[in-house]
Order: sequence, then structure tokens, then C-alpha cells
Amino acid sequence: MTTPTFRRPTPPSPTLSPRPHRPLNLTVVANRVPIRETDEGWETSVGGLTTALLPVLEEQGGTWVGMGENPGLPERQNYPADDPDFLVRRVPLSTDELDGYYYGMANQILWPLSHYLTQHLNLEDQFIETYRHVNERFAAAVLEETNGGKDEVIWLQDYHQMLSPGYIRAERPDATIGHFWHIPWPAMEVFRILPWSRELLRGMLGCDLIGFHVEEYVGNFIESAEVLLGADVEGNTIRYQGHETRVEAHPIGIDVERFKMMARDPSIEEKAEKFRERMGTENIVIGIDRLDYTKGIRSRMLAFEKFLEENPEYHGDVSFFQIATPSRTELESYQKIRQEVDEVVGRINGRFARSNWVPVNYRYRTYTQYELCAFYRAADAALITPLRDGMNVVTQEFVTATQDGVLILSELTGAAYLLPEALQVNPYDLRGLADSIRTALEMPTDEKKDRLRGLKQTIEELDVHNWADNFLTALGRQR
Repeated sequence: MTTPTFRRPTPPSPTLSPRPHRPLNLTVVANRVPIRETDEGWETSVGGLTTALLPVLEEQGGTWVGMGENPGLPERQNYPADDPDFLVRRVPLSTDELDGYYYGMANQILWPLSHYLTQHLNLEDQFIETYRHVNERFAAAVLEETNGGKDEVIWLQDYHQMLSPGYIRAERPDATIGHFWHIPWPAMEVFRILPWSRELLRGMLGCDLIGFHVEEYVGNFIESAEVLLGADVEGNTIRYQGHETRVEAHPIGIDVERFKMMARDPSIEEKAEKFRERMGTENIVIGIDRLDYTKGIRSRMLAFEKFLEENPEYHGDVSFFQIATPSRTELESYQKIRQEVDEVVGRINGRFARSNWVPVNYRYRTYTQYELCAFYRAADAALITPLRDGMNVVTQEFVTATQDGVLILSELTGAAYLLPEALQVNPYDLRGLADSIRTALEMPTDEKKDRLRGLKQTIEELDVHNWADNFLTALGRQR
């Protein structure tokens, strides 16, 4: 590929390698289990983590440990029941445990802090106390399901499990333990705001390998360990209390082949055409997010309002279609952002709508990946502008599905480090966002093609199966 002038070098990432056969017994520890009950029986859940790790468990066996939210489900369940590939081990949580561990510590402390939105912090002592207790219970479940064999690998996932590695290490000094952190790791000066920052770091350093999406987060974690704990650091290796932990960037992707096949389905093309007809405008800009204060939906709406103010020639000629999937509706901060977005949408449509044109089409509901794929195919541009995001896989879904669309991407996402061909913007810069919309809609065809070619090439390499294989291979080197 001829390197376009807008392309800048991307940070180094782990070398992609063929999928090796690893004779290991894998125990995955995640917040939720990978199966769900339907009217037709049990089936695997849809999601990036499930897509990446279930093939490993199905091929080689193992266990998936996750919380049990619904009473009455078995703590141990072989799946599939008739010819099991792996074991699901649930850690049943009471309502109080769920409130303190998940809705409290995870979503009112670790989530806003990691996304630099400290105004949403709720530093309740009860949250950390429940979090400790629940992490101990997860660690105990792991210890019960493993026996310390040399072929065993324990891989924990995300901010829900910061203390579990330390608890497991205390009982199994020779265990092989990895952890992948799926959201941003903040700068040390931000992380140290937590009264329990050092305790949480010690828990994480029970691992042999910790993975993050990009080098920025790797550097932030290493600095946190060095400054707050006084750990010895050499390159990407942290030495603390006689144990070594390697910290690496392992950017995650999507199931590229699955999404490519979906995008090529003739019914998707048909749905995309019908969607464009319903919108009734020459240009369609989409946004697809969970309704979360980190996603920048309100700022994006304000930027679109500014675009309409400054570009009256586009009135009646462009529609903005925003999907906001309901999320964490129990929390007051999420109820507030829904109200704020509703108010902005109403104001924009009240100011600019005509009898045959609604500028903002807003949907507060859940769509299937199949339905989303049609929207990706139909759009002329995707406005993906979180205020902060660990990676953002919607970006990758859009690029994989679109044939000629333009990606407008927040520079405060992990994806921005890897996708320089996107139109990168500061999500707090409303004028910059408004200008980027016009730039995308007026971009010459040749430039669109060049940018999209580079984006698609990178996302092919980031495939979620490569991510899992690369991490497990790196973890194997630490054994």
C-alpha cells in the first residue's frame, strides 16, 4: 500500500503469530459468565471476550469463573451439558454484594477514575470493603477449581478483579497468572487519588503478566507502581516483594471474519438501502454507544448543533442517527446523562426540523450486531467521540462493515493510537468536532479510499483471536 501523507507511525505492538496449540488448562476469571439461558435452552453470549476465549476453552478445556446474579442457577455447570467443553463456575452474589462490588466500587469509583471523570467519584468505604470480600470469593473459587498443576494458566479480566491476583498468589506462589485491563489506566497523579491505590496495585502485582491496550496505559501503570509502591522497574518489568510482573500492550480487536461475512450479506445491503430511504437525506452521520457519561454523546450533539448553525446549506441534506444503548440504569449519574441528552436532542430538533426533515434521529434502545451492521453500511460517516475510552470496538466494527464511510474518532481513545487514518478530534472541542463533520462529508473519494484501506488493514491485524493468542503466548513465556 502506498503510504498516504496523513499517516503517522503507530506505536509498536506485539508481533502477530500463527495460532499455536497450547497444551494448557485455562481458567478465565471475568465479571460475567459466557453463557445465558434462553427459551430454547442455554447458549453462549455475544461479546468480544466470549468470542476470543471460548475457542481456547472448547479446544483444550478449562473453567470460566464469573459472578452469579440470578439465584437458583447452579454454582458449577458443564457446558454444553451433553458433551462438555468447559466448566462454568458461578460466584453467587447477594444484592448487597452486587451493590457494593459492581454498582459501587466498579462503577462509581474505578470506572470514573480510570476515565478521568473524577466528578463522578463516590468514595464510599463500604464499596472497597465489599470489593475485597467479593474478590476473595472469586479467588477462593479459582483455587477450588485448580490444583496448581504446571499446565494451568489463570487469566483475570478487567477492573472488577484487582485484588484477586494477590489473593491467589498468596496461596499458589508458583501459579501462572495474567490480567488484562480493558479500560484506560489513568496517569499516576490521577490513580493516586484513590485512598486504596497502593492496596489495589499490590493486588495487581500478584500477576506474571498484565496487559493493556496501548503503551500509554502501560507507562501509566509502571509509573504508578514505581512511585506509589517504590517498586523496582527495568524496562517493562516490575519487581516488587520478590516477584516479577511483566507489563505489555496487547490491543484488542473484533472477530473480523465474522463481521466481514455479516457485512457482505445481501440482506444487510438491502436493510442499509431502506434505512437511507427512511432518513430521506443525501448524507447520514451515525453514532453508536452505550448511554454512558464517558462516551461524549451530549458533547457530540452540541457539536452537531454548531455544525447546523454554521452550515445552513446542509439543512435538510444531512441526518444524524444516534443510538444510545441503555446502561447501568440503576445509577443516578446515568439517569442524569439520559435526561441531558434528551433535552439537547429536543432543542436541536425544535430549532432546525422541517416538515420533511428531522436533523437528529435518537434511539434509546438495544440493537443486535446484525442490525448495527446495516447502519454501518448505510452511513457516510461515523462520529465516535468518547471523552475517554480504553479502545472502542465500535470503531472497528464500523471500519470493517463500511465500504466508503469516513471515521471521525476521538483522540482520547486507545483506538486513536492505532488508527491514524481516522479524522482525529478532541471530543471537548465543539468547533473542531463541527468542522470534522463537514470535512468528512466533503472528503474527496480518493482520500476516503486511502484512509479506509489503511484502517481496514490495521483492524485485520487486531483481530480478537490474534489478541487472545498473543497474550496467552506472552504469558506462557513468563512461566
